[in-house]
Amino acid sequence: MSWRHALPILLTAITAAAPGPAAAQDSLRAQIRASQDRLEQIRAERAQLQAEMERLRSQVHDVASELVNIERQVAASTRALRELDFQAAALDSTIAATTRELLMTRDRLQERTVLLHARLRSIYKRGPLHTVRVLLSAQSFSDLLNRYKYLHLIAAYDRRLVDHVRRLEQKLVVQERELRQDQEELERLRREKAEELAHLRELEARHEAALRRYRAQARQTEDRLAQLERDEARLTDLIAELERRRLDAERRRAVAGAAPAAEGTITTADLGKLDWPVEGKLVYRFGPERRPNGVVLRWNGIGIAAPVGTPVRAVEAGTVVLAGPLEGYGPTVMLSHGGGYYTLYLYLQSVSVREGDLVTAGQVIGTVGGERTPEGPHIEFQVRVPVAGGRPEPMDPLEWLRSRPGR
Repeated sequence: MSWRHALPILLTAITAAAPGPAAAQDSLRAQIRASQDRLEQIRAERAQLQAEMERLRSQVHDVASELVNIERQVAASTRALRELDFQAAALDSTIAATTRELLMTRDRLQERTVLLHARLRSIYKRGPLHTVRVLLSAQSFSDLLNRYKYLHLIAAYDRRLVDHVRRLEQKLVVQERELRQDQEELERLRREKAEELAHLRELEARHEAALRRYRAQARQTEDRLAQLERDEARLTDLIAELERRRLDAERRRAVAGAAPAAEGTITTADLGKLDWPVEGKLVYRFGPERRPNGVVLRWNGIGIAAPVGTPVRAVEAGTVVLAGPLEGYGPTVMLSHGGGYYTLYLYLQSVSVREGDLVTAGQVIGTVGGERTPEGPHIEFQVRVPVAGGRPEPMDPLEWLRSRPGR
């Protein structure tokens, strides 16, 4: 085959354009970017939820709110995992497409390199004077022009061939770099997914633990409520019986014409003036207390925390009407101050007075106990005052005790 006939075939081979990047691959990358944006939003939401959790923990512990917060975090982590799965699948498709393009580019580069080497060998064999000989061997001016035209086309073909090989080499470098970046990104996504899965399992475990704790606390609170109600009923019955005996004794004294009993040592004039039975921090106050699980406990006195064994003193002079164990409260001292006024000292460790003793204000009547209660070492102090009908009812002890800083 002559060089004139071979030239069109060579030109056709070199000008065959390689396919550009697939539109579908560009679309996948756009979807990956959109998924990454959604993932960042999900993580921002989860960070906000975690901050809310810390705020909940710094406030009164509310297990129900904690459960709701954990469930929302689980939902956020599940959405984050879905986004990571989508990104990984999209990257797998991108890597597969890039790999196919890389192989096709390598094949085309190999073909063009073979052609280039063949041309270089041909040029080397013919030598630099081949072009001059072709022109000088022209038989006419028209033949000279045709020969010059074909020589120009061959030179242009050689330049395009070299340029095409160079562009294919550059494209190969770019594709290899993109493939490596995509593979690194895929590996990063896999690590993130493993971390998300671990975080999700931790949240689910925390949710289950909180749920168990919530149920246990609910049972404990319900049991505590039932126990307090039973204890309070026994205590109320005991005080009612003591008050009935006191009134019977006063009536018998009146019938016998004896002098009336001495005036009570506590009256409403003592509001806000009595000394504290023990110094310590309040662990609960008089009245209803709503627990995080919705159960309401009602306290008929105040809880005062103090180390076990701390002396407990009478807030005012009175007669010991109970000194010993009281079911539900442990060692207990009850003082009658006359006129239907009583003070009660519950959850003691020890008792240092006996029934019938007359005690003075400030006298030690026992020591702090309560270490086995949910509230820890403390005493409960109650004040009972007569109401309509004569039955003593609990009143807020803080109204009777001296005010303290920080109350």
